[in-house]
Amino acid sequence: MANYYSEEIKFQLDHPLMKRIVELKERNYADKDQYDYAPQNYEDAIDSYDRVLDLAGDISANTIAANAEDVDAEGPHCENGRVRYASKTYENLDTTTKAGLNGVTMPRRYGGLNFPCTPYTAINEMIATADAGFENIWSLQDCIETLYEFGSEDQRQRFVPRVCKGATMSMDLTEPDAGSDLQSVMLKATYDEKEDCWRLNGCKRFITNGDSDIHLVLARSEEGTKDGRGLSMFIYDKNQGGVDVRRIENKLGIHGSPTCELVYKNAKAELCGDRKLGLIKYVMALMNGARLGIAAQSVGISQAAYNEALAYAKDRKQFGQAIINFPAVYEMLATMKAKLDAGRSLLYMTARYVDIYKCLEDIARERKLTPEERQELKKYSRMADAFTPLAKGTNSEYANQNSYDSIQIHGGSGYMLEYACQRLYRDARITSIYEGTTQLQVVAAIRYITNGTYLNILREFENESVSAEVQPLFDRAKALADKLEACMATVKEAQSQELQDLASRHLYDITANAMMAHLITLDASRAPQLFGRSAEVFLNLAEAEVAKNEKFISSLSVEQIANYRQA
Repeated sequence: MANYYSEEIKFQLDHPLMKRIVELKERNYADKDQYDYAPQNYEDAIDSYDRVLDLAGDISANTIAANAEDVDAEGPHCENGRVRYASKTYENLDTTTKAGLNGVTMPRRYGGLNFPCTPYTAINEMIATADAGFENIWSLQDCIETLYEFGSEDQRQRFVPRVCKGATMSMDLTEPDAGSDLQSVMLKATYDEKEDCWRLNGCKRFITNGDSDIHLVLARSEEGTKDGRGLSMFIYDKNQGGVDVRRIENKLGIHGSPTCELVYKNAKAELCGDRKLGLIKYVMALMNGARLGIAAQSVGISQAAYNEALAYAKDRKQFGQAIINFPAVYEMLATMKAKLDAGRSLLYMTARYVDIYKCLEDIARERKLTPEERQELKKYSRMADAFTPLAKGTNSEYANQNSYDSIQIHGGSGYMLEYACQRLYRDARITSIYEGTTQLQVVAAIRYITNGTYLNILREFENESVSAEVQPLFDRAKALADKLEACMATVKEAQSQELQDLASRHLYDITANAMMAHLITLDASRAPQLFGRSAEVFLNLAEAEVAKNEKFISSLSVEQIANYRQA
């Protein structure tokens, strides 16, 4: 039987940072005497992750992937204000729930497995490789992280176990007039003193899995306000009633995932956390988790696109031989694999940074952190915040590129609905749009570019030792960091905010390529049999991309800005 738990994913669990992550997550293995499935030590913990990921890889390859075409063709339906999933989606949900793949990051006292974000990210990737539409439904369980982090203990006890048992979730943020500009949200929340609850009224649009069991809702609780300071976060339980699905959007891709327009009619809800912090604190945490999830989804789509292209290229014969033997084809495949491996390395490094700071934040709710732990929390919180927009933006672009190239390798057959590559192409397109477009990821990353955070991280990576075979590649990766530094200086010398804004996407691309060049080279040093070829190919690709963006920046002047305006 096929299994999506690949050696490349297994490699990501063997990183030096994992020991610190497990130590923090397991609190020195405090659960081992209370739960018979809790690990006894580090090796036991890694073995637990390995076993669950193997199961998830099996389910992804043999159930979810097998159902993907049927789900895409049928899609969900709206019946009497409720969502009816595609029939095979129910089979997927039943299988993942029975396998215990829900609430895996939650503490054991609530019914979870207490897994770190890194193995959860691996499950996310594998499910997305099987079906990105179903991954949208399954991965929204990650909303429970925000409820766990900011909700009360009573709310945790009531909602977290339900998610661990298979309850679905959604985050209801956007509205017809509030997309990326969430401070314009106008869904109204009023306090009902008689019932001692909040009531929600209004409309939400583009809500993924909008008929879920448990919703996190951004709503305006402060009457008379028009900005983010008047917004709070609420928990809505579908069992309470009061929310109907007006319609399901007819989308280009991810057909298995219902994207809904919701109507709230005096819906009963409860406050999550403190008033007025809904956007400026809670949604920011929610979105960062969602962006990491889309990065994992993107890597999964890239993997599926590569799988389809490779299999077709080996099987398809033209002019008396398999097309994989033609340079025009094997060059495309090698580039796809290099982007996949480099993007995956960026994804899991981000997940590890998230793990360390999230674990320390959780410990801080139980006891006061030591000065050393506070410094560690500050460091990795900054690292996670910096890496998340790189991981999301870059991998979503790679998913689009790889799915495009997969169709190209299929030729005319790739345009036919019989081949999965066309579904992957349609599914990939949304990844660079939702949870913040690539342009918004640039906005999130630019301050870390201009203040030197990324450059300092690259210089720290350069202190790592690599094998003699990989050293020439590592030296080339270092040269990319030098080019980033030079481009930053060029932009700063112009002393123009508009010029910096125009150059920001190009600085972002240079940064991402330099970062991935370092990471894939370090991976190749540790596992040359897995990543040696990809490192060679990616360095060629990265150097070309950096040179292109470097030329744009070096030729840009304040006087030329007008050439780019289309007003």
